[in-house]
Amino acid sequence: MNAPKKIAILGSTGSIGTQALDVIREQKDLLQVEVLTAHSNADLLIKQALEFKPNHVVIVDEGQYAKVKGALSKEDIKVFTGSKSIQDLMEITSADTVLTAMVGYSGLLPTIKAIENKKRIALANKETLVVAGALITELCNQHQVEIIPVDSEHSAIFQCLVGEDLTAIEHIILTASGGPFRGRKRDELSAVTKAQALKHPNWSMGAKITIDSATLMNKGLEVIEAKWLFGLQPEQIKTVVHPQSIIHSMVQFKDSSMKAQMGLPDMKLPIHYAFFYPERKSTSLPRMSFEQINQLTFEQPDIETFRNLALAYEALNKGGNMACILNAANEVAVEAFLHDKIGFLEIAELNEKCMQQVTFIPNPTLSDYIETDKETRSKAIELVNG
Repeated sequence: MNAPKKIAILGSTGSIGTQALDVIREQKDLLQVEVLTAHSNADLLIKQALEFKPNHVVIVDEGQYAKVKGALSKEDIKVFTGSKSIQDLMEITSADTVLTAMVGYSGLLPTIKAIENKKRIALANKETLVVAGALITELCNQHQVEIIPVDSEHSAIFQCLVGEDLTAIEHIILTASGGPFRGRKRDELSAVTKAQALKHPNWSMGAKITIDSATLMNKGLEVIEAKWLFGLQPEQIKTVVHPQSIIHSMVQFKDSSMKAQMGLPDMKLPIHYAFFYPERKSTSLPRMSFEQINQLTFEQPDIETFRNLALAYEALNKGGNMACILNAANEVAVEAFLHDKIGFLEIAELNEKCMQQVTFIPNPTLSDYIETDKETRSKAIELVNG
């Protein structure tokens, strides 16, 4: 019997991280936890570490270090703190696969370190490719590292393309549920509350990605991510609203044939696929039944009401550091909305203002991306407080 695959989970206490541990729990003879990291949820991180016995644990919040260190003092587990520790661990861990499930921009530098150390990447942090897609693609080629997408849509495209000639792609179609406000117009959204926006109809996700789904920014970020994952031009990436979330995405080929990947809306499936690719292992996940699914419907996204999707295409076409600007602005805007500082429609308005006002760099380096992120956050906070 082969030795278990060793997994590092960056962001183990979030929605993706906890579901990844569900997968590992079911496949404990085949998968082993090597690293767990969390930002500030010390209690859950301690509980996870006591169950899965990783070699290394990181709690980014330095104020929680003593608590985690003390709770794990009797275990053979090395405990670290600070965001830099996650990057450093990528150089010494024996993990085969790194699941990057950290929220937003914070996943960029650890992912770069993991690639430089030739770890296979199970990518759940789409912002890494949104912010620095050209750089990440170049690094993967240089170090011969494979990225297996964990987003359900990109996992679907990836699965549809296994064994296919990528030059035969005519276009791909990313599906979107439409979120909780599908069908509503701008005047109906001015008074939307965060409680309403956090009620996603199909998926159970963290607060940031749930708000992004409600504004269609999540789909916009996925459009940008798809360019880099699959080497596509902007005009080859289409989106369609599919409220049932059964078809996770589709590929249209040059001969007019189309492939779609289907399944119940459960993130554990793409996580499981990424951990075991190219093999498919049995799972206890619920099976889809066409007896219970009586219709699959599709409609075009309303980009006038949900401006963020249009802004993402604008950033993709502009290139340079524009997607980095959009991502940083959006992270600040969503946080402001969750703290009742701006309204729902103001998220896209703030994003657009930052795209217009922050310094554009046509051919950015890593240091340019880092500086752009700082400049954009400063501008966005100024606009929120303005």
